[in-house]
Formats: sequence, C-alpha cells, structure tokens
Amino acid sequence: MRQAGRLRRVTETLAVALALTATASGAGAAAPESPQTAVIARIVDEGLNRSEVMKTASDLFDGIGPRLTNSENMRRAQDWAMERVKSYGATNVHLEPFYFGLGWNLDSYSATLTTPRRLPLTIIPVAWSSATNGVVTAPVVVAPMTKEEHFAAWKGKLKGKIVLVSKPGDTSESKEGPFKRLSDKEIGELDHYDAPHFDPLTKSRWVKTNAFAAKLSAFLKEEGAVAVVTRAYRDGKLVSGEGYRYAPGQTLSLPTVQMAQEDYGKLVRLATVGRQPEMSLSIAARFDDKTLDAANLVFEIPGSDPKAGFVMAGAHFDSWIAADGATDNGAGSVAMIEAARLLRKIGLTPRRTIRFVLWSGEEQGELGSLAYVDKHFATRPLDPKLSSDEKEEAWGKAFPITVRPEYAAMKAYFNIDNGSGRLRGIYDEGNVGVSSVLSEWMAPFRPMGAAAVVSSRTHGTDHEKFQAVGLPGYQFVQDPLDYDSRVHHSTLDTLDHMRGEDMRQMSVILAGVLWQAANADKELPRQPVPTQPTPTDPFKVTDPDQ
Repeated sequence: MRQAGRLRRVTETLAVALALTATASGAGAAAPESPQTAVIARIVDEGLNRSEVMKTASDLFDGIGPRLTNSENMRRAQDWAMERVKSYGATNVHLEPFYFGLGWNLDSYSATLTTPRRLPLTIIPVAWSSATNGVVTAPVVVAPMTKEEHFAAWKGKLKGKIVLVSKPGDTSESKEGPFKRLSDKEIGELDHYDAPHFDPLTKSRWVKTNAFAAKLSAFLKEEGAVAVVTRAYRDGKLVSGEGYRYAPGQTLSLPTVQMAQEDYGKLVRLATVGRQPEMSLSIAARFDDKTLDAANLVFEIPGSDPKAGFVMAGAHFDSWIAADGATDNGAGSVAMIEAARLLRKIGLTPRRTIRFVLWSGEEQGELGSLAYVDKHFATRPLDPKLSSDEKEEAWGKAFPITVRPEYAAMKAYFNIDNGSGRLRGIYDEGNVGVSSVLSEWMAPFRPMGAAAVVSSRTHGTDHEKFQAVGLPGYQFVQDPLDYDSRVHHSTLDTLDHMRGEDMRQMSVILAGVLWQAANADKELPRQPVPTQPTPTDPFKVTDPDQ
C-alpha cells in the first residue's frame, strides 16, 4: 500500500507540473522543455484520472480467458479486441495471417489418485496433447527418461501403464521472496554492454527438447503405455502445460499432462515403497485443422505526413492455457489498447502514423513477429521444408538479409512483455547512438521512476525480430513483481496478479513515448543491416551430443 500511495502522489505531481508548464507557456512564459509537453500532460491526466485499462483487462481475462495460438478462444479474443479499438477510433483494423499449424481447444480435464486412496491431483494437459477416450484408469510406473539411450531399459515394461517420465527431484522452493521491485542499484546493473555472440554450430536446447518429446511419446505408444506425466518445474502446486507439437502429423502420440511437483512426488514415493499407485485421467481436447493460419492483429492511429514514416508498438496476445494469460502477455496487450485510447482521446493527429500490433505465436518462438518482419521489412533465405521450430532456429543465422520498401519507413518499435510491473526505463540493446534520443523521450516520466536507459540486451520476446534485421526495436525495463517467481505461464496468471497503479503508469508512458516518437524531428539512429558474422569462437567443433 505504501508503494501504491507513493506512485499515486508522484504521478499526480507530474501531471500538475506538466499542466502548469504548458499553461505558463501559453501565457507568454519561457517555452517548455519539449513542444510535446502540453500533450503529455493531457495523456497523463486522462490515463491516471479516467483510465479504462483495468476494466479492459477484466473484459479480456475474466470474460474470455486464455488465448492459445490458433485456438477458438484466441479468435474470440481477437474479434473482441478489434471491436474495442474500433470504438476508440483506431483505423486500418485488420488481421494478418501467417502459417502456423493445428488449432487446439481444451474443454475439460481431471486426474485422480484411485489407489491406495482417492485424491484429486493437480495437473494441466500439455498443449496440443491428444485426448483420452473418456476416463482411463491405470497403474503408475516411474520411468525417468531424458534421452533415447534410456529407452532400452524400459522395453516391455510399460504396457497399460501411465508413465511418469521426469526425474523426481526435490521441490523447488526459492530462497528469495516471490515479489520484487527493482532498486536503483539493480537498474544501474543493467547498464552494461553485451558483446554479440554468433555460434553457427549450436542448436538451441528448446529445439532439442521439443524433438525428444516427440520421440519419447512415440516410443511409449509403441510400448503400449496409456498416458504420459511430466513434472512441473515450480513448486506450490503450480503447473503450466507448455507444448510445441502443433504441426500436422507431428503431434504427441499419447495423452500428456504436467503434474504439480507435490503430487508427482507423492506418486513417486508410493511407487518406491511398493504401494502400487493407480490413477484416473481424463482429457477432453479437440484438434482444429479448419485453418492452419494464425494471425497478428494490426490497428493504427493515422498520421498527417505520409512521407514521415510510422512508429510501432506491440505486445503478444497469445498465451498458455493454465490460467487467463493476464500478465503474459495480456498486460502488454491491454496497455497497447489503452495507449491507443489515450492517443485518440486527446483528439490530435500525430505527424507519423502510430501502428499497433498484437502478436500471435510468440510463445512458440516469436513466430508472429517473425512472419510480420519477413512480410513487411526484410527477408532471410530459408528452406521452405523446415518445421516451425526449425525455422525460428535457422532464421537468425540465415544471410543475406534483403530489405523491403517499408524498411526505411519504420522509425521505431516499442515492445512490452515482461509482466504487469510498472515501467522503469528502456533497454537500448547496445546501440549507443540511440541513448540520447531515448533519454529525451523518457525524461518526462522521471518522476514516475521510468527514465533509465540501459545498454544491456533483453531476450525472449518480439522486439528481437526487429533487432535481428537492424530495425530500432526496444523493450521496456519493468519491475518483476511475482512474474518470474510464480506467475509466468502458471495457474496464477490471472487478473489478481496485476496492479492497477502499475498498469495505469505503463499505459501513460507508452502513449507518451509513442506520441514523442511520432512527432520528433530526430529519428532513432539505426544499426547497419546485419551481414554474415564470423563465429565468435572460430575453433569450436560440433558437439556430438547435440
């Protein structure tokens, strides 16, 4: 409560200060620091005193819920968002499809320990798992397998069994508190240069893990197993259910669920002491091949000067299924919608068009932003026979890059995707030329604690696809709150873990930065179009275990 009250006082002070500066300027006093000061004051006033962001959040998260890429619920959420931004006066509202893979819709699921006692078990089906044929009841066998060499030890032993394939392990209690705000010292520690690293030989762990999951599932089906159980990677009865086998003909061979650490451990202990556990499992899920295309949602606030180019902002709209996808990344998405509302509410036309995109397929490897960059800005040569996960892996190493006509017109891209914590600054991704301009655009929000410009890179979200072809794409620094510790992808990712003060601050700053970028005489300096780098380690040899 103290933190929320402090933020409220700071933001109210900022709004008053900006308004007074603008008023004084109009009365013949000294000019304000920026010609956009009066507009920012209006954005701050509207965004703090008449915000709609939490109502928008409830409509989306409570009313619609999770948004798995190419699912029925994702399409429902996109229809809702299109109508919402149209009501605010956004233009050019449309979906841009890209090839993805199968849709998957989860209707219901349950798991129960039936022997030696009855006990509901905490699980979540792994996304794109096949369904069970009603309720299946079978003995449990603990058979940890992490590589193909382990299969031989279990041949002939798994028929009719529900197989626990993860290593048991201890529960993962954190030694740090689950909720965190960044200190000034911690923000300062982000201000360091990360040297680029290029390794053409190494495959990502994600690609290898995904490929092994398919091989393991196929082996277990051949052996006559009934279902597969994996262990959640966090304690506290949290499950997430990430899955990546969505390509037609490449889905998992057996029904597969992720089980809470505490329940997984209970089954392991029972099996270890000889009290043969049995469990019942039910998954009602439907594959959907009516369309293999997912889609990004695009909308704009038109500018007055078509020759001035455009600026962009985006957040990924897709989520996982364990909860409502509120902080990952519903928070960034509703901030985009609220920022568009704020910019339309002030009733002024920016010089440059402001284009928003709510991405799809981010959770499967930033596939929506990759497709968008490839269509609009720059292409990289890829083998069309590559699977989606192979494509994402190969794309960043494919040269030469060929720019498209829109490349030069895109002046700046701003991304939000680190939960619902308030903004504290922005990463300049090691581009020393942009620091002074970004500092200028962030300066009005110093009283909100959001003026830091740090040089380190941040990874794992859609701005990377812009950076990878030399475009000025940037992610904001955010307070972590309980995002990484508990909420990220988990059953806790609901509106309850969003804070209204933070979301109002986030939306105001996003709108203010976009307004300045859309009207600035200065453009963000660009990196050169990337060319084929030499390996960082020229003496590295291929690892035979890859």
